[in-house]
Amino acid sequence: MSIKRTKQRSFGRDREAGETAFGSKPGEPEKSWADLVEGKADTAFVPYEMTAKYARGTLLLHPKFGKGAIVNVEGGRIEVLFEDGGKKLGHAG
Repeated sequence: MSIKRTKQRSFGRDREAGETAFGSKPGEPEKSWADLVEGKADTAFVPYEMTAKYARGTLLLHPKFGKGAIVNVEGGRIEVLFEDGGKKLGHAG
């Protein structure tokens, strides 16, 4: 016995490159690590602790990954942009 499967169809119009699901283009381009971190004083960076709560835009100093900037906060996770790339870390959110 075989199961007949239909092809998946797209029910929306084709989007242009850079458009979101709602049809509008994103407002702010993503910044690089250098744009967010370079030129900031060492005193501007907060030491990373998993038990602390952080907000978007906070500058972090991680013992393993170095200096970074928080680019996204989702519940108990933060996304931090380090020089070597983005990392997802836990926090008290």
